[in-house]
Amino acid sequence: MKRLDLVSLISLILFLSWAVMAAPADGLAKQVPSSKAQIQLSFAPLVKQAAPAVVNIYTRRVVEQVSRSPLFDDPFFRRFFGDRFGGRDRKRRRQQNSLGSGVLLTAGGMIVTNHHVIAGADEITVALSDRREFEATLILDDERTDLAVLKIETEGENLPFLKLRDSDSLEVGDLVLAIGNPFNVGQTVTSGIVSALARTGIGVSDFQFFIQTDAAINPGNSGGALITMDGRLVGINSAIYSKTGGSHGIGFAVPSSMVRTVLASAKAGHGHVKRPWLGAATQAVTADIATSMGMKRPLGVMVRSIFPDGPADRAGMVVGDVVLAVDGHNIASPKALNFRLGTRMIGQQAPFTILRGGKTRKVSLKLLAAPEIPPRQLTTMQGRQPLSGATIANLSPALAEELGLDSLSGGVIIINVDRRTPARRYLRPGDKILQVNRARIELVEDLVEVMKKSVKEWQITMKRGAKVRTIRFGL
Repeated sequence: MKRLDLVSLISLILFLSWAVMAAPADGLAKQVPSSKAQIQLSFAPLVKQAAPAVVNIYTRRVVEQVSRSPLFDDPFFRRFFGDRFGGRDRKRRRQQNSLGSGVLLTAGGMIVTNHHVIAGADEITVALSDRREFEATLILDDERTDLAVLKIETEGENLPFLKLRDSDSLEVGDLVLAIGNPFNVGQTVTSGIVSALARTGIGVSDFQFFIQTDAAINPGNSGGALITMDGRLVGINSAIYSKTGGSHGIGFAVPSSMVRTVLASAKAGHGHVKRPWLGAATQAVTADIATSMGMKRPLGVMVRSIFPDGPADRAGMVVGDVVLAVDGHNIASPKALNFRLGTRMIGQQAPFTILRGGKTRKVSLKLLAAPEIPPRQLTTMQGRQPLSGATIANLSPALAEELGLDSLSGGVIIINVDRRTPARRYLRPGDKILQVNRARIELVEDLVEVMKKSVKEWQITMKRGAKVRTIRFGL
């Protein structure tokens, strides 16, 4: 009898242990909706509030196509035959249409969209959610952030608009909605979560610091709204990762902190975005650099050069300093540093946390615009010489910032090349002229002077991207 009771007791204990392990945890138990209100939970009220502020954007541009043999454009061919065969070219003009989305951010009709939605457009039409259409004026176009600001005239009528939410308040896993006009099927809403923050390497803008979401985003959604559960704008949908052209659940949005800066520049009437300049060149802290500096792991970005009397110099920063944070936001890469500076306004003070000699310290950097030193001195090269037809300029920090280049590099850069000249065969905008016949080129006047000389052969050394090459020409 005692043995039976002991067996029964052990069996009961094992059963109860299994029951406890098999039971769902508190708060995770699946439950049948117990009320009508629970069954009716929906994003509909949020969409009803936000959707009227999302618009459709239609663009048109006229392109001219020339039907001719490419042989007639070859400078070598034209050198012998001139333009005698060019008069019979057949020219056709046709209209190209494209579509995208945009977001109203002021009651007076200011709209933010993507640069690539309106790039090259001759006409821009904005269609509101109530089907009214307006011709839009381009106020500001910023290719570096892939953002543009449009304005429509409402004759005093206030339009629905979205308020901005600080994108730094987002966390991975937050619910978001994407609103836009994919494939021109009409306004569409998709839901998802924030998959990642501060994504880089996307390649659609210079300031790569995107919000990644798995909300379905397709062609036509570009320029549309990414909103949070409080109905505020947290990003402008800009790009997708796709091998087919459709959504694969990986979409990217420009953070609202960058949108705020671009909108502020448009309201100020600058015509372009004036960004703060660090006045220093930086590089990522690698594992080897971290070890050499006694750091436990790679953190921040290291200052490798400083522009004399620039903002970093005035703040007391020195070569070898490691920037750990800007205004409390950790800095993991040079792109993160550029983004943090790009979201601030000129004239503000930015608190930097830096590491020097194994100790952290605070410095305050006054945000200034990059200087136009030396003046760019735009010059078009002419005459019987290899650079004829190229427009050149001094690469000042200001011009470098505009072009998205290293603002401390200096030198002479190619801005444009006339496609009708032989120079287009070997020169590209962005090329830097380093030497001509072994004479070092630092300013436009140096290049102009050396190209005036009469020589039998030209030896030009230039830099394109990270590659340096030398080309020889005989005249």
